[in-house]
Amino acid sequence: MVAPLAPHMAEELWARLGHDDTLTYESFPTADAQWLVDELVEVPVQINGKVRARVEVAVGADEAAHEAAARAEPRIAELLDGATIRHLKIVPGKIVNFVLA
Repeated sequence: MVAPLAPHMAEELWARLGHDDTLTYESFPTADAQWLVDELVEVPVQINGKVRARVEVAVGADEAAHEAAARAEPRIAELLDGATIRHLKIVPGKIVNFVLA
């Protein structure tokens, strides 16, 4: 991975690892797609425009799952206890925002 940026250093490290041939003709590493997919996403939860907590939800979860995760967070549950929610804005995968009266 260092070879495109520092080819001389990469060749030296390659030789120290015990390889006799040059690194120049080796194939570039390929990514395995299974490791590039996130299963969970961290979503900030705001109350009156201030981030009070962050919750993890599954990628592609609907608004109801985001709201349930936010309400299950102990700090958010404490702040919402007894409060009147005037507006609830949810952008799936991005943010949950409670506006209190």
